[in-house]
Amino acid sequence: MFTVCWSAKAGSGTTVVTCAMALLSARHHAMALLVDLAGEAPVALGVAEPSGPGIHDWVASSTTPPGAIGAIGVTLGDHLQLIAAGSTTAPIDHRRWSILGEYLADLDADVFVDAGPAPPPALIAAATQNLLVTRSCYLAVRRAVASSIRPSGIVLVREPGRALTTADVCAALGAPVVAEVEIDPEVARAVDAGLLMSRLPRSLARGLREVAA
Repeated sequence: MFTVCWSAKAGSGTTVVTCAMALLSARHHAMALLVDLAGEAPVALGVAEPSGPGIHDWVASSTTPPGAIGAIGVTLGDHLQLIAAGSTTAPIDHRRWSILGEYLADLDADVFVDAGPAPPPALIAAATQNLLVTRSCYLAVRRAVASSIRPSGIVLVREPGRALTTADVCAALGAPVVAEVEIDPEVARAVDAGLLMSRLPRSLARGLREVAA
C-alpha cells in the first residue's frame, strides 16, 4: 500500500497522522517506510534529525538512480524506516517526482508519505490512496475545495465546537471520511515530550488503525 497524506492548510495535523499510520503499520506488517517531505517527522517522532541527504536531495539530483533511495533511509525499529526530508535548496526537476512515485509504488512495503500542504501531483497519481488530513474548520475545508487535488479519502481531525459535521465535510469535498481523530491533549503531550514513537496515544491508534492496515 502506498499512501500520501496531505493538507490544504498548515497546522492540520498531517505529520502526526502520517507518523502514527506508519507506526501502526510497522506493528503488524513486515516493513513500513515513512517518507518525510514536510520536514517535521523526526521531531514529531522524537528521534534525532538525520544528518545525511534526504528525499529532496534525491529529487534534486538528475542522475541519482531510484535504487539509491534505500541508502538514505534511517532504521527506526525492526519494521520501520524513515527517509528524511534533507536540506537541499537546489532546483527540482519535477519529472523526478514521477520516477519517485513509480519506485515507491513498487516497493514491497507499506509506504506513507507526509506531503504537507504541497503534495506533488505525480506522487498523488502513483499512490494507492491519497488522504486529505483536515480539521472540521470552514477555512481549511474551503481551501481544500479550491485545491486542484481531489482526495480519495479524508482523515478528519475533530474539534469541539465546530459547526461542520462529518457529513458536511464529505459533501463539500466529494470524498468519504475514512478515519476520524479527536483532538486529544495526550497526543500533544506525546509529541512535545518526544514520545510519539515509543508511546503512541490510544486515541490516535484507535482512530487510524483501520486506514493504516
